[in-house]
Amino acid sequence: MNMTHFLILEIIVAALAVAALVLYPAAMYASGKEHQKWKWSRYILFAAGVILSAAALTGPLARLSHMDFTVHMLGHLLLGMLGPLLILHGKPMTLLMRTLKVANARKLSKILNLKYVQFISNPIVASILNIGGLFLIYKTGLFEIMHSSVLLFALIHLHVFLAGYLFTMSIIYIDIVTHRYTFLYRAAVLIAALGFHKILSKMIYASPPAGIAREDGEAGAMLMYYGGDIVDLALIIILCWQWYKAAGREHTRSLKFS
Repeated sequence: MNMTHFLILEIIVAALAVAALVLYPAAMYASGKEHQKWKWSRYILFAAGVILSAAALTGPLARLSHMDFTVHMLGHLLLGMLGPLLILHGKPMTLLMRTLKVANARKLSKILNLKYVQFISNPIVASILNIGGLFLIYKTGLFEIMHSSVLLFALIHLHVFLAGYLFTMSIIYIDIVTHRYTFLYRAAVLIAALGFHKILSKMIYASPPAGIAREDGEAGAMLMYYGGDIVDLALIIILCWQWYKAAGREHTRSLKFS
């Protein structure tokens, strides 16, 4: 890979990360003039997610990932799993809706209610885009090809981040959601997605991508397997807690009208 081109990619990613870190508190200030003050804890979570996601494509971690498959897999976990989860807890879409003028907020709402958006935000579709994309990267030779083109490298990693964010927001409802699915449906999809993620990590362990030494491939696959468990556990806990609270509210409501 042309390292000069990769440096340009690093600069672009860093600039986007800095912009996000600056615009978020600016939106907090603007929305606070007309609404209740926005919690700083949300910004901390958002900032952590942005920084961890950007770290996968900038700095020493990004450069080492070209030579060390285990480091690459660490970047995958940050960019496609942990980063999106933290960013989602910052509720960026809710903050944006609070900041925009009414007319613009309505236009954004119409976009979010498009059939295409509803389609890709379906948990099953989101999981296919997320996990299915990973199968394409690691089991079709795409992993080796992307390291020969900075543009392809950037597009694939953009997909990893967006698909990871889309999947996370389709499972746990923290930010704005245009179409809601039942807890049982989301739980079933989550279990299936976690199973396929583990299957892929085992496949990588048994047969690493072309150009990756077996020991390096095994170490990376183990990190994918056990490191993914940490984020997966967080998703399960959050979903179960939301389910528990919803059941409690439903029980209280039924008592009132019984």
